Amino acid sequence: MKTLLIIAFVFLFPLNVFSEVEQDTIQAELRKLLENKDVYTQIKEQRISELKTMLETPNISDDQTYDVNLKLYHEYKTYLSDSAIHFLKKNLEIAKHLDKKVWINEAKLHLSALYSVAGMYIDSYNMLENINKDQLPDWLLINYYDSYKQLYSNYSVNNIEAVTYKQKSDIYRDSLLSVLDQNSNHYKIVLAEKYHDQNRLEDAKKILHELLEKSPSENHERAVLAYALANIFKKEQNIEQEKEYYTISAICDIKNGIKENASLQALASVLYETGDIELAYKCIQSSMEDAMFCNARLRTFEVSQIFPIIDSAYQDKIMKQKNELKLFLLMISILSVFLIIAIIYVYYQMKRLARIRKELYKTNTKLNELNTNLQSSNSLLLTVNTELSDANRIKETYIGHFLDLCSTYISKLEKYQNTLNKKAVEKKLDELYKMLKSSEMIDNELKELYENFDNIFLHLYPNFVEELNSLLVEEERFELKQNELLNTELRIFALIRLGITDSSKIASFLHYSANTIYNYRTRVRNKAAVPREEFESLVIKIGAI
Repeated sequence: MKTLLIIAFVFLFPLNVFSEVEQDTIQAELRKLLENKDVYTQIKEQRISELKTMLETPNISDDQTYDVNLKLYHEYKTYLSDSAIHFLKKNLEIAKHLDKKVWINEAKLHLSALYSVAGMYIDSYNMLENINKDQLPDWLLINYYDSYKQLYSNYSVNNIEAVTYKQKSDIYRDSLLSVLDQNSNHYKIVLAEKYHDQNRLEDAKKILHELLEKSPSENHERAVLAYALANIFKKEQNIEQEKEYYTISAICDIKNGIKENASLQALASVLYETGDIELAYKCIQSSMEDAMFCNARLRTFEVSQIFPIIDSAYQDKIMKQKNELKLFLLMISILSVFLIIAIIYVYYQMKRLARIRKELYKTNTKLNELNTNLQSSNSLLLTVNTELSDANRIKETYIGHFLDLCSTYISKLEKYQNTLNKKAVEKKLDELYKMLKSSEMIDNELKELYENFDNIFLHLYPNFVEELNSLLVEEERFELKQNELLNTELRIFALIRLGITDSSKIASFLHYSANTIYNYRTRVRNKAAVPREEFESLVIKIGAI
C-alpha cells in the first residue's frame, strides 16, 4: 500500500508542475516570436517572390499561368486577401478564356471563401448562387459546401438573426460531412466541430488530440487543431489548457506567416482574464496589425471589440507603473540625501578608526610578543607534562610490582632463614655449609627478577621490540627465541628507555661489568638504520605518551 502511494505521488503530483513549466516555456517562445515576426514575414515574401518570378517565364502557357496563380492564391489567402483575390480573378479570366467549366467553378469557389473572410458577404453569396452544384465534381463539391458553411458561420457573428444563419451553416456542415472521405483529416476536423456544437466535448477532444499527435510540427493544420482544442477547453472553463492551446496555435500561425488568424486575439482575451495584461496587449496589438495587413474585415471586427478593453487596461498598468516609478525616484532622492550624510559620517568615523587601528596595532604587536613567549612556555610545559605523565605511569606500575616483589622476597628470606636455623639446630653443619656456599638460589632469583622485569616492561611498552627493530637495519634486527621475552641487549635498552643511561648502574642491575655493557651499547648503535648519535634518544621516545 505504501509503495502504491509513493508511485502515485511521483507520477501524479508533478503533472501540474510540469504543465506550468511547459506553459511558461511556450509563452516565452511566443514573446520571442512576437518580437521577431518580421523574420517569418520575410520568409513568406521570399516564397511569393519566387512564385511571381515563374510568371515572368517567356512563352508561359495559360495552363501554367493558372497553376502558378493558384499557388500564389494559396500563399496569399491567409496572408493578404486582396492579392489572393487578384490572382483568383486572373485565373477566372483564364478559365473563361479557355472555357474550362471546372476551372471557372474552382476559381469562383475560392473567391467566395475569400469574400466571406474579407466581410464581402453579398459578393460571396452571389458567387455561390451562380454555381450549379450538379455540375461540380466531388472534390469541388467539398469546397462548395465548405464555402457555404463558412459564409453563414461568419455572417452569424454579431447578427440579429445569428441563430438562423448558424442553423444554415450546420446544414451545409452536414452536407460537407456526407461528401468527405471519413478517413481524411478534413472530415475529422469538421466532425470535431460538430461534436463541439453538440456539447460532445470528450468525443471532440479525442479526435483532435489524435490528429494533433499525428500532425507535423508547427504547420498550418496544427494551428487549426490547437485552436479547435482551445475552444473546447474554453467551453469547459479550463482556462490553463485553453491558454496553452491558443498559444500553440498562435506560435504555428506566426511561424507560417499567417495574418488571417483567430488564435492571437482569442489568446489575448484569455490572458486579459488571467491578469497578464502586458502579454495580452502584445497579442491583441499583433492581431490588429495582422488583420489590417490582411484586410480580413471579420478578424478586424473581432479584434476591434476587445482591443479598446485591453488597451485601456494596459494604459492603466503603464500609468500605474509610471506613478510607482515617480514614487521610487522620490524615495531614491531622499535616500541619496541620507546616503551623502552617511558617507560624510562614515568618512569621519574612518579617520577615527584609523587612529584607533594604529593604537591597536601597537597593542597587538606587544600581545603577539607575549603570545609567542606564552606559546614557548606552553610548549615547554607540555613537554615536561608529557615526560611527567610517562614517568608517573612507569613509577606507578613499578611501585606496585616493587611492593609485591619486596613482600615476596621477605617471605623467601624468612623461609630461607628458618631452613638455616633448622639445619643449625639439628647440627647438620655440612648441609648448612653446602647451602651457604651454593649460588643456585641467587641464580634462580636473578632469573625470576629478569622474568618479572621483562613482563612488567613489556606490559608498559608492548611494542618495544618491534619499534626498536624498526630503528635497526633489517639484517641486524633481534629475533627472540621461543618463550624468550627480552634478551640481554634488549634489557639494556629497556633500562635506557626507563631513564637509566649510566652503564655502571645498568651493569649492577644485570650483573655484568660496566665495560661489557658499554660494548653491548656500542655494538647495537653500529647496527642502527638511523644516525648513531640519535639512536638512544629515539629509543627513549619509544611508546611515549
